[in-house]
Amino acid sequence: MQRFTQLFQEIDATTSTNAKVAALQRYFQVESPENIAWAIYLFLGKTRKRLVTAKTLRGVFMQMVDLPDWLFEECHAQVGDSAETIALLLNSEYGLTVASASIQDNAQLPTLRQWMEEIIPQVKAVESEAALKQLILFWWSMLGEMEVFVLNKVLTGAFRVGVSEKLVVRALAREYTIPESVLAHRLMGDFEPTGGFFQRLISPDSEQGSPSRPYPFFLASPIEEARFQLQAAEDFSRWRAEWKWDGIRAQIIRRAGETFIWSRGEDAIAPQFPELTEFFLTLPDGLVFDGEIICWRDGKPLDFYALQKRLGRKRISKKVMADYPVRFVAYDLLEYQGRDIREQPWGDRRQLLTELIQPLPPEQVGLSASFTFETWDMVENLRNQSRQQGAEGLMIKAVDSPYLVGRKRGYWWKYKVDPMALDAVLLYAQAGTGKRANLFTDYTFALWQGEELVPFAKAYSGLDNQEIEQLDRWIRQHTLERFGPVRSVQPIQVFEIAFEGIARSDRHKSGIAVRFPRILRWRKDKPVQEADTLESALELLALTPNPKNAPIGSSS
Repeated sequence: MQRFTQLFQEIDATTSTNAKVAALQRYFQVESPENIAWAIYLFLGKTRKRLVTAKTLRGVFMQMVDLPDWLFEECHAQVGDSAETIALLLNSEYGLTVASASIQDNAQLPTLRQWMEEIIPQVKAVESEAALKQLILFWWSMLGEMEVFVLNKVLTGAFRVGVSEKLVVRALAREYTIPESVLAHRLMGDFEPTGGFFQRLISPDSEQGSPSRPYPFFLASPIEEARFQLQAAEDFSRWRAEWKWDGIRAQIIRRAGETFIWSRGEDAIAPQFPELTEFFLTLPDGLVFDGEIICWRDGKPLDFYALQKRLGRKRISKKVMADYPVRFVAYDLLEYQGRDIREQPWGDRRQLLTELIQPLPPEQVGLSASFTFETWDMVENLRNQSRQQGAEGLMIKAVDSPYLVGRKRGYWWKYKVDPMALDAVLLYAQAGTGKRANLFTDYTFALWQGEELVPFAKAYSGLDNQEIEQLDRWIRQHTLERFGPVRSVQPIQVFEIAFEGIARSDRHKSGIAVRFPRILRWRKDKPVQEADTLESALELLALTPNPKNAPIGSSS
């Protein structure tokens, strides 16, 4: 635990990717395989189960100290995180004196593996709040300040650190001379963080392992128009365009007599789509498809809000399946007859995919439409049809492209439609978290409905640092009321808010919900009376192919 916390601090203290990779390599050189396996598991976000709530931790802390609630709230507002606030206060005059790990006998300190496998799971056996309190207090007393912070984050399922999976893979590749693509594949999906797993991970033998394991996803890059036009001008026949669907990117795997479905976020989502799981059992083993899961009815896609009715459910009822039927739109084949074919050109993979998909019932699975083009104007014309098709834009792929790992420029481009936008009024503000905990960075925006401003969207991105600091000062000077961490402000600031989609919603007072809202610009030039109305939003809704959450677009 001590070495892991030291590694956490080294990574957190730098923005240099090389420094982070070097810190990981140093850790791999001195730590045991079973502890490295757990470190990787934590860094990749595999363990996000909440064992203790932040509220419970705060309750334990407040019972042991004579600290006013308001003072804890002020500290929390500055720090932005309950786990860190508690760790800091524990080592102050308000808390107990936490252990100094440097003066303890390292040989007697529990290892990371022991914490994760033997000590932390004890909370599941606790039968009373008093016993839980004593257990947590005992843990805190044997750890240093930063170790308390790490423990609190693990307990609450909120452990995060500034290192991506890509950097973890890079450090492993450099330390053990295993290709990054092989390591990325071996780390996909879930795994048991054991010493044995780690030895297999770094073994030169590249056998696949678990039949459920997906491949790392290949991601498209936002199009660089000038670069792409130069590429395409050499040979337009090298490129194909497909609709970019607004669903769940997924791999469907047929191996070992079973069907496995993985989202791009490495969540096993087969239980949420039982009809797809059952349907793909009719296909032979040794196939892995890449594509999009979309709610689909009468040969047309529904919007993403329909798909949300299935997400997060442990069991999907027949009624949900009937109300929100799904379809898998396939656009790539990664494994065929048990062979990894990712190195083959996209055109060859596409041909095999076509032969597999075309004979299947189109209600549940379909082939993504593929378009040729000869000029940039043809690309633009296709893109302009996207919303009518129920799509977000285009995917443009090179016919000769292999299926790579992660985001590699030059092979796959995404060319999204311009976002919708409305001028809205800032109504509420809330402090951010982490490094922005002392700034108001989370905003609620409203539209006019007659003489009333009605909230319609929340956004927290789009302003630069200078604008955030300027707006923060303004919010503090123009607060009207406080509702816990939320402040209502004078409704006079107008912002242009962009969003990718709009749909009706019974859960919002405005009657609408927008997808991926963000701030385009601060309209200091615009008086509040000229902000857009809810009627303007409904006009945008009417222009979409799905104004009442009805089917949109056409079949691919």
